[in-house]
Amino acid sequence: MAENGRPTTPPGATQGLSNKPPLTPEQVKRIEINRLKAKALRDQREAEAASGTRPTGNLAAGQKRSHDAVLNSRAPANVRDGSSMPTGFRPLDDIQPARNFAKYVEYDFSKMTDTKGGFLTSDDDPHNKALKVSGAEEKPAHMTLKEWERHQLLKKLREQKAGPFQPGMSIEKSEQTKVCRECGSMEIDMKWDEIFGYAVCNSCKEEFPEKYSLLTKTEAREDYLLTDSELKDEELLPHLERPNPHKSTWNNMMLFLRCQVEEYAFTKKWGSAEALDEAFEKRESEKKRRKQDKFKSKLQELKKRTRVEAYKRGRQNGGGGDFGDDVNKGGKHTHVWGRSVENDEGIGVKTCMECGMKVEELEFG
Repeated sequence: MAENGRPTTPPGATQGLSNKPPLTPEQVKRIEINRLKAKALRDQREAEAASGTRPTGNLAAGQKRSHDAVLNSRAPANVRDGSSMPTGFRPLDDIQPARNFAKYVEYDFSKMTDTKGGFLTSDDDPHNKALKVSGAEEKPAHMTLKEWERHQLLKKLREQKAGPFQPGMSIEKSEQTKVCRECGSMEIDMKWDEIFGYAVCNSCKEEFPEKYSLLTKTEAREDYLLTDSELKDEELLPHLERPNPHKSTWNNMMLFLRCQVEEYAFTKKWGSAEALDEAFEKRESEKKRRKQDKFKSKLQELKKRTRVEAYKRGRQNGGGGDFGDDVNKGGKHTHVWGRSVENDEGIGVKTCMECGMKVEELEFG
């Protein structure tokens, strides 16, 4: 409080504290270096602002460069100007593959076998017979993989008489020219003509499926009652072989032409379609009879085993007798039924008062 009675401001809290320790020479040196760097950076920015250029690295976010800055900027080294390149220069020729991909192994997938433990080739284990594909041709050593694939393709086209191996067609018809037996077209299926001896075009095969559809061996055996020996005779019934669609390792499918199968079954083997139907019904009835006889024989065996077991149980209890007899007293048991009581399902149930046997009672009327 001053002499004149006016309040005065108290002294600050820092007045009573001791002074800070002086800076070390290293701190002074670092401060001076930072000051000089900031001054040099400020001078550089002032010079760039005066000349109108500014590097892209110092631009703020969202700020555009000036037109002069874009023109004066230096293009990166990876950008190539096609007009300045010499003629015949190919940039991709200078690009070299990575060291890990410079060497590779060319695998022949036609020789590989799935052993359920990985794909192996016969070259890995020449003495293992499981790795050798049965019935498959091996690629010769002097042929590359592309040459071998081309050879296999040409072989397939030669067998099917397709592509370059398809017989030529003449505009003028002659006696030797084969035409479709349905529409007279010369675009017939050469594979069918060679195997089945039927000159038919693809459109007629789809138009008349009741004649030219293909039957499997199972269908021909079950529907037309043909034997395996008849179906294997190629002179009697020629067939077309196709890979099995269910599993590639199974035997090839044998496909027969429907009209040839019906002609042989109706005219040569059974005589008519009615005779085939009678034979089919006879076989079905015979199959049903054998099934019933087998069921009856098993039922008789079951009854026989039941009687023997019941007889053995009766002998063990000290006597014999028929079913329902009182074995212990030696007399015939007569049930004494009580009052009918409905169960949870609403059916009346009677219980014998002596032996406890229960029977259900149904009322009709």
